[in-house]
Amino acid sequence: QVQLVESGGGSVQPGGSLRLSCTASGGTLDYYTVGWFREAPGQEREGVSCIRSRVDTTYYADSVKGRFTISRDNAKNTVYLQMNSLTPEDTAVYYCAADSTLFFYPGYVCLGQYDFGSWGQGTQVTVSS
Repeated sequence: QVQLVESGGGSVQPGGSLRLSCTASGGTLDYYTVGWFREAPGQEREGVSCIRSRVDTTYYADSVKGRFTISRDNAKNTVYLQMNSLTPEDTAVYYCAADSTLFFYPGYVCLGQYDFGSWGQGTQVTVSS
């Protein structure tokens, strides 16, 4: 299993930006579909965005479309989540996850947490004035 470490979380004012990083060891991340998930207090973990292995097709939850961008840097074995126009509703612990076995049948969207086998420890994002 690949090991994942998130970084880049912090506190930001509404309208601000943050870039989260998910760096892998023990495997080549390009061979993995990588997802970003978030969990706010008292709420279920939800899928935010994911990027498909090798072909890099990207997917976004409706709540973040147009504001968040997921990308890879294969040279750094890292996946990023650029988050712009942040609102207090984006406050949560953000986790990255990876899996190399996902099958993209027609209509499949890689935003389900139970589809991923490797997880990072999470990084806190707080949006507050």
